[in-house]
Amino acid sequence: MKTRFSYHFLLIAFLFISCGAEYSPKPRAYFRIEFPEKKYQTYSGDCPYTFDFPEYAQVQPDSSRDSKPCWLNVNYPQFNGRIHLSYQPISSAAEFNQLTEDARTFAFKHTVKATAIDEGIISYPKEKVYGIYYSIDGNTASSVQFFLTDSTKNYLRGALYFNEQPRLDSIQPVLDFVKKDIDQMIKTFKWRN
Repeated sequence: MKTRFSYHFLLIAFLFISCGAEYSPKPRAYFRIEFPEKKYQTYSGDCPYTFDFPEYAQVQPDSSRDSKPCWLNVNYPQFNGRIHLSYQPISSAAEFNQLTEDARTFAFKHTVKATAIDEGIISYPKEKVYGIYYSIDGNTASSVQFFLTDSTKNYLRGALYFNEQPRLDSIQPVLDFVKKDIDQMIKTFKWRN
């Protein structure tokens, strides 16, 4: 009788121990993303600049509380993201220096989560468009930031945001796709006189 009891006890104990093993759920799958064909149109609103943006995006005025005239959002509803554009007229060399330093500060605030931050010079002398492009790698809130200026009167800062938790592995295909749109935007950017 004692042997039978200890056998049942061992069997029950073994079942409890084996059920307590660490469970590994199946990894989460991501949706297949259908990318639209790249076609561009020109933004030419009341602001002192123009640029090409994709037909599958929408340019809308920034409606945030602190927004100023000619602050725009290039919205990507299918990707739950936007490129925020903030324009500022330049009135002095000191203001220009402050704006460019602010752009650098905003980009490097992501250092905590970034694995790398690369800077690229933007220079289109024929159009008087100059600036810096910041490519920010890692799980950061903004993967691309840039500013454009004519160095005397106009300044525009841009930043790409997705309304998702920043997980680079899940947004990388969309990020690569939208970066090409940003490149097109910068290449076609013009100041109005």
